Amino acid sequence: MKYVLVTGGVVSGLGKGVTASSIGVVLKACGLRVTSIKIDPYLNTDAGTMSPFEHGEVFVLDDGGEVDLDLGNYERFLDIKLTCDNNITTGKIYQSVIDKERRGDYLGKTVQVVPHITDAIQEWIEHVAVIPVDGKEGPADVCVIELGGTIGDIESMPFIEALGQFSYRVGPGNFCLVHVSLVPVLNVVGEQKTKPTQHSVRGLRGLGLTPNILACRSAKVLEENVKEKLSQFCHVPAANIITLNDVTNIWHIPLLLRDQKAHEAILKVLNLQRVAREPKLEEWMNRAKLCDALHDPVRIAMVGKYTGLSDSYLSVLKALLHASVACRKKLVVDWVPSTDLEENTAKEAPDAYNAAWNLLKGADGILVPGGFGDRGVQGKILAAKYARENNVPYLGICLGMQIAVIDFARSVMNLWDANSTEFDPDTRTPCVVFMPEGSKTHMGGTMRLGSRRTYFHVTDCKSVKLYGNVSYVDERHRHRYEVNPDMVAEFESAGLAFVGKDETGKRMEIIELPAHPYFVGVQFHPEFKSRPGQPSALFSGLIAASCGQLDALLQNPSHLNKPIKAKISSNGVFSPKVYQNGHQKGHTHKPANNLVNGNYYSNDWFHLRSPLRREV
Repeated sequence: MKYVLVTGGVVSGLGKGVTASSIGVVLKACGLRVTSIKIDPYLNTDAGTMSPFEHGEVFVLDDGGEVDLDLGNYERFLDIKLTCDNNITTGKIYQSVIDKERRGDYLGKTVQVVPHITDAIQEWIEHVAVIPVDGKEGPADVCVIELGGTIGDIESMPFIEALGQFSYRVGPGNFCLVHVSLVPVLNVVGEQKTKPTQHSVRGLRGLGLTPNILACRSAKVLEENVKEKLSQFCHVPAANIITLNDVTNIWHIPLLLRDQKAHEAILKVLNLQRVAREPKLEEWMNRAKLCDALHDPVRIAMVGKYTGLSDSYLSVLKALLHASVACRKKLVVDWVPSTDLEENTAKEAPDAYNAAWNLLKGADGILVPGGFGDRGVQGKILAAKYARENNVPYLGICLGMQIAVIDFARSVMNLWDANSTEFDPDTRTPCVVFMPEGSKTHMGGTMRLGSRRTYFHVTDCKSVKLYGNVSYVDERHRHRYEVNPDMVAEFESAGLAFVGKDETGKRMEIIELPAHPYFVGVQFHPEFKSRPGQPSALFSGLIAASCGQLDALLQNPSHLNKPIKAKISSNGVFSPKVYQNGHQKGHTHKPANNLVNGNYYSNDWFHLRSPLRREV
């Protein structure tokens, strides 16, 4: 097994996760099998109980693991399925060591950070690295490890010590260290400054780790004299100093690495030059350039309570992006704080109220993602009502489905006191209830989590057609509440179709309004399994319905998964094949900024000021 460790220096949020994922993409394109591990030095056992404002979204794996959002990047970039053990936290390591101590596994010895904690970290890495994640038998060839945080953080010291020991343990030729650092440009002098990276590398070497490759984040390509200076003071060959400059979308990062021969540097350190081929990234390159070239917008109103931090809905944004690129549309997300849609805001902040409703009414489609707690729920209900009454395409995910059911009960069935017991435990019409197997005393890991099977009970519906007329689908879940099974018959008689249910037939998974152009709610989270080359079926349905392509998509949903074909014209302009309303159109437009008037555009800039932790 070969290991590539990715660390970060100077400041947090430089894009280590995207860099680690991109390294994996390039190595996979060289014909190698790749797996990934993310190390988070926080004391939490997992990310399940953390606020989205603290750490971005909680990504859910097939096995029910609630993990850091970077594992979502790994899965999307590498098209793999990770396990909860691929996310190592301080809490998990200490818990495992303490459990061993309680069992007497250490034979009366004094349990210390060195060697017991550091040994546990190394053993965990070695154990997880050999677990196949790509659907094939046997271990991968390379394991890419990302160490969260910044070099010098107190909380990451045990991991750095363990990884220093680990590099010696596996020996030369089996361990490559890539250090991601910052090379800022001061506006006063306009010069790229190397001192922050010099200090970061000095600190890293002082802790027992020596970088083989420097990946330097900068607004522009590093100048040659800057590379030479970094090489001299950081003891890294100039050929191994890679520029990660700003690009129009993050799909360009693997191409940046390839163009600068980063794969050759890594393969040389790992002694893999003879077994690897030249990287084949044609489809990846076509997709990146197509994303830049798209100009015809599709506007989606994202109605949520965590709109102040776009990473709170990172997988939802990526799923929308995958679907919009497949439909040859430029994604524009209008952030609508759900609280701003409520009547209280109309009285207290009328400008915010009017702005929110103008965004909602100007959108081509509406999406209400998952969430917890009662803040902003009434605004989400109003958004679902607006979509239902005005034939606006709607997709409700988890809570977004539940509030659609509440609106239907109130507005269509005249059950004005209908509510969820999450928001009103004493409601007389509980149309959404707490699941009996859940825990009301412990929060972490007690929800209905992971991949669960949903069976279609209606064959002639939009959802089953979008999934390719299958009899069931496996999607990932994360919820404590469900539609009240005692009220299902009443809902169905009023016109709400429950087209998908669990294996018992008593837990509602998918709802539709048959007479609506596209009104779908799902209890699961389809965004977690969306891939750049395989967009989520239901997100594709939302985008297609929002731009008038739904009928064509329902007739042939498989065309979205076909490889992207494009060519470069003689004048060097990228000309993708764009299909709209059944006709092919050639566009040769320059990429546009992805942040315009506060809106999120699908180009998703890998930008120095906003690489991953971006506030919109």
